[in-house]
Amino acid sequence: MAAPMELRCWAGDWGLPSVHPESLTVMAYAKFSGAPLTVNTISSSWKAPKGDIPVLISEDKVISQPAKILNFLRKQKYNADYELSAKQGADTLAYIALLEEKLLPALLHTFWIEAENYCNVTKPWFASRIAFPLSLYLPGKMSREALNRIVLTKGGPPLYSLTEVEAQIYRDAKECLNLLSKRLGTSQFFFGDTPTTLDAFVFGFLAPIYKVCFPRVQLQEHLKQLPNLCRFCDDILTCYFRLSVSGHSPAGQDTADANLQKLTQLVNKESNLIEKMDDNLRKSPQHPPRKLTTLKLAAGGEESSPFNRLSP
Repeated sequence: MAAPMELRCWAGDWGLPSVHPESLTVMAYAKFSGAPLTVNTISSSWKAPKGDIPVLISEDKVISQPAKILNFLRKQKYNADYELSAKQGADTLAYIALLEEKLLPALLHTFWIEAENYCNVTKPWFASRIAFPLSLYLPGKMSREALNRIVLTKGGPPLYSLTEVEAQIYRDAKECLNLLSKRLGTSQFFFGDTPTTLDAFVFGFLAPIYKVCFPRVQLQEHLKQLPNLCRFCDDILTCYFRLSVSGHSPAGQDTADANLQKLTQLVNKESNLIEKMDDNLRKSPQHPPRKLTTLKLAAGGEESSPFNRLSP
């Protein structure tokens, strides 16, 4: 009997099982290969997401990063690529490298760097799923890590300013989308009628761009001009996740958008109020704590641990 496997990942929204590309990639591969994963999504009841997300837990093994998780699933004989030829396997690696080089920086920018998207959508969404007070800290940390990753890969000569970097990453992303569209053509999946690792990665990268309702939609607008890629995402959502193509009825979408706007305003107000309270406390005269003679408090609690890197 196979050991139980648990996948810890970010939750879904906008008709997606997860809004997080890496989480979505692993979830899609598990569906394609038939791997029996128990999905446990991060919520505000968790103390803190530790390490890279998603994380696969099986007995005493803890595996992070999509490539390592997929390799582990293959070793457990859940292999979505068993019918691929050696050339198709090589093509898979080449296209995954293309996605990470050309499309990932624009995806990170759309979610974490573009100011209007980050303030109105990304920050309040992730903050609502992280326990206080880490909800005030981790979204900003994730944004800084996304910026560092973009600058590290795209900020060298001859691109020096962030404006030049931004223009280049979106040019690269649109070129990548065009290549993917041409490669997919009229096929259901990238290697015929059966989804593979490449389909999981492409779906994980494209679906958030396609479905998340951002104020700034430069990359989404280009993706929607490539109907075969949109159909590809819709088919996987419908067939493997049993989710409707739209995620909401037109009237329901208006309600969802209104609720999201209210949530955004509430989170921003709470963050500003907490910051003001902290400033007032620091400026006000402080009194030493009163000693209670009838009640002895034992020092305890969990040991604090340094924050590990959390990949957006």
